[in-house]
Amino acid sequence: MFSAEGFQAATMDAVASEAGVTKPVLYQHFPSKRDLFRGLLHDVAGQLHREVEEAVGQATGPQDMVRRGVRTFFSFVADHPDEFRLLFGEGVRSDEEFAAEVRLFERSMADAIAELIDIDGLEPAGRLVLAHGIVGLTESTARHWALGGSGLDLDTVIEHVADLAWHGLRAPQRLSD
Repeated sequence: MFSAEGFQAATMDAVASEAGVTKPVLYQHFPSKRDLFRGLLHDVAGQLHREVEEAVGQATGPQDMVRRGVRTFFSFVADHPDEFRLLFGEGVRSDEEFAAEVRLFERSMADAIAELIDIDGLEPAGRLVLAHGIVGLTESTARHWALGGSGLDLDTVIEHVADLAWHGLRAPQRLSD
């Protein structure tokens, strides 16, 4: 309901009906519509973070980490369009409380990525900047792709984004040589 209608338009009556419960039952678990929506944002962000972390954890090397992370993110977008829209839709950014939840997710992803960046001589702040760049690249491109703007199939988009991220991470090493 929230993905289809947006936070403002979705009613607790409609959410309860869609969930197959009564509105009083819904309110037993969530004191307000804001609490329910915030909980959904938190759950979706946690699911996406865990899936990416698990995929990257199975990688055989740095380039494989990039490819697995990008593939998992885009596969989530393809397999869970409602959840992606819920987390990164335009309506979320217009509410400061919800936007803060999304920024928290983006920061947690960037922190995790920064820990994996291994470039000689690059300080932690530099790794974090690169990690935020990867998060932004992936999220923005996924939004563009999900809206049908690229005209490319999923595998091609994944290949382009993973290549750009990987080659971008290699550039600081080339500059220091």
